Amino acid sequence: MVLEKLGDSLKNTLSKITNAMFVDEKLINELVKEIQRALLQSDTNVQLVFSLSNKIKERAKENPPAGVTKREQIVKILYEELTNFLGKEAHEIKIETKPTKIMLVGLFGSGKTTTAGKLAKYYRKRGLRVAVIQTDTWRPAAYDQLEQLAKQVGVDFFGIREEKKPLSIYKKFESKLGEYEVVIVDTAGRDALSEDLIAELNELNVYVKANERLLVISGDIGQAAQIQAQAFHDTCSVTGVIVTKLEGTAKGGGALSACSVTNAPIIFIGVGEKIDDLESFNPQRFVGRLLGMGDLESLLEKAREVVTEEDAKEMSEKFLKGDFNLIDLYEQMKTMKKMGSFGKLMEMIPGMGQLKLPKDALEVQEGKLEKWKYAMDSMTRGELEDPEIISAERVERIARGAGLSVSEVRELLKQYRQSKKMMKMFKSEKDVQGMMKKMGGKLPKGMM
Repeated sequence: MVLEKLGDSLKNTLSKITNAMFVDEKLINELVKEIQRALLQSDTNVQLVFSLSNKIKERAKENPPAGVTKREQIVKILYEELTNFLGKEAHEIKIETKPTKIMLVGLFGSGKTTTAGKLAKYYRKRGLRVAVIQTDTWRPAAYDQLEQLAKQVGVDFFGIREEKKPLSIYKKFESKLGEYEVVIVDTAGRDALSEDLIAELNELNVYVKANERLLVISGDIGQAAQIQAQAFHDTCSVTGVIVTKLEGTAKGGGALSACSVTNAPIIFIGVGEKIDDLESFNPQRFVGRLLGMGDLESLLEKAREVVTEEDAKEMSEKFLKGDFNLIDLYEQMKTMKKMGSFGKLMEMIPGMGQLKLPKDALEVQEGKLEKWKYAMDSMTRGELEDPEIISAERVERIARGAGLSVSEVRELLKQYRQSKKMMKMFKSEKDVQGMMKKMGGKLPKGMM
């Protein structure tokens, strides 16, 4: 999970509020201290932490509006102030000029080249014609890496392997760039305090006149992020930030809060190593996930990328009736796998993020998909369409044909029955709302 420790700490704080019999000044002070501790442990800037906690304290003194309990008011204040702290609202790069040039800058090891590939895939999936240009002449493997990523995501690649001057590479291909809607310029990683590298970046920046200059910053950099972000901003006036490696660090608060130095919003976050693990950053949704409130909008966006509206409608009708078979179950799980890991999807479902599901259990669940496919390949058409006819003898035959144990086949059938039973609970909107209350209680306005 993104910023797992910070999320766990904030969820614990939230649960203390929702479970408290009385909400008084003493409880609020305790909660503020816990929030401070959680943010400081994630390497968030000290001054920003205390500024945030003072705002929460001040707002907590206000009387709640009519129809809102003090408990609900505190949850709402916590949600709103954390959202404001991380930028308040989402910022989107508008592709209005042709080409829209996006230049990526950042430190050595920040994941810039990988991010260039992810960004190219992001825009290509949205129907835009994309090209990437490799101007990193310092790292020997940079050319090959970006060339391979471009091929993988299906975009055009430009670069000159032996050229030592970044600006010469850009000029060589400049006349071709008008054919594209998005051009991503990948620059060399550098220490922002190294004068010769900064001079090189400045020369490229002045000539390219990129529409967007995005600082790629690693989530594990900690509080050093602030100094580095300022240096890059002074050199090329950063217009936005991409925070990478947020899935594997407890120190992401430093990178997230460093953006306040540049006054540039976070545009994207990297949430995994796969080429699709890049998300538009929306502070409201992000805080919702940190607090275990879910993020239905991001979940729906991911779903739209891997399944057509017509297929989704047909599948949802089957599931809501509880009328689906093993083929449908397999298609559903295959779709979920395309959308990302089960762990990440669970974060987005309201209420599910508050459940303490063990990581290894989620990983095991993902690994079962391949085995279940082998089991289904060993079934007859009749068995796939009506799993209820599968007897003990048939289970043994399927297991032998698939090279699996009897227990693994039985587990597939158990999963099928559980899914069918669960979907019957979602027959009406009323049922869904009832389950939501059981799982997560009332959400702040705008979260549903």
